Amino acid sequence: MTRTHPKVELHLHLEGAAPPAFIRGLAAEKKMDISGIFDERGNYSYTDFWHFLKVYEAATETLKTPEDYHRLTLAVLEESAASGVIYTETFLSPDFCGGRDVGAWREYLHAIREAAGLAEKRDGIVLRGIVTAIRHFGPEKAKETALCAAETAGDWLVGFGLAGDEKMGKPKDFAWSFDAAREAGLRLTAHAGEWGGPDSVRDAIRDLGVERVGHGVRAIEDLALVDEIAEKGIVLEVCPGSNIALGLYPGWRAHPIHRLRERGVKVTVSTDDPPFFHTTMAREYHMLAEAFDWDDGVFEEVARTSIAAAFCDDATREAVAKRLAG
Repeated sequence: MTRTHPKVELHLHLEGAAPPAFIRGLAAEKKMDISGIFDERGNYSYTDFWHFLKVYEAATETLKTPEDYHRLTLAVLEESAASGVIYTETFLSPDFCGGRDVGAWREYLHAIREAAGLAEKRDGIVLRGIVTAIRHFGPEKAKETALCAAETAGDWLVGFGLAGDEKMGKPKDFAWSFDAAREAGLRLTAHAGEWGGPDSVRDAIRDLGVERVGHGVRAIEDLALVDEIAEKGIVLEVCPGSNIALGLYPGWRAHPIHRLRERGVKVTVSTDDPPFFHTTMAREYHMLAEAFDWDDGVFEEVARTSIAAAFCDDATREAVAKRLAG
């Protein structure tokens, strides 16, 4: 698959996709010392998933204003478009954008949307937003996040999700927030089955009513669950490079994406937090082709699965599907 082959990405954290040079530049402008989060080559540096969360949050400290997020969005979409991505959904957290204040959140959202419009004109990439509650911030803050999402739901802000430390609390703790988002017309996803085992996936599907699961790969440890996911048509937002970089699997051939797909699960491919994991969508495709002999036909099927599972409106979906077929 070439770099320019059209791709669809459903699992991308906006702050986590910030190029390190962009964050270093912002820190220099603001006279902030965050040198401790980079290695000697200038890349993000962390030891494990929990340290990664701390480094991620330290990097977001440089993002203080709607204008910062405008610039961030342009930088991230330029990188995605260079890998051939034509449609992407990004996770956005009112926690980082105005401290869950609805008025402030609207300003950040306006800046992000404006940048997305410029990038669409410039690079042909379409962006939509998914508001994401941060699991380790707790269920009460998630309720405030859900209210921000409900107030701004529409043709651009299309989904609601849950990310962060899977070891904190249970999916059912966040049921109120997911119910509020559902009532506002938002579609639902949640991170599970990355650091939590198969039960975390089962709980997210049962207790939150999600139609997509972020990661979800550890479902492979329970084949009855895998079959249930396949039967229900639940879509997995799989991020192989992320899982391997964080030590969940020792290498590409050990990753379960191929086995999940062979068992009838709808799998999609995403980068998660690409500069943290030294990946791009082009690299994900290349490595999957090498590991599993996936050919153009498989990747085209994955792209079609991805746009069918996208949370955008039908007109946007049809326009992107046409470009995939093009």
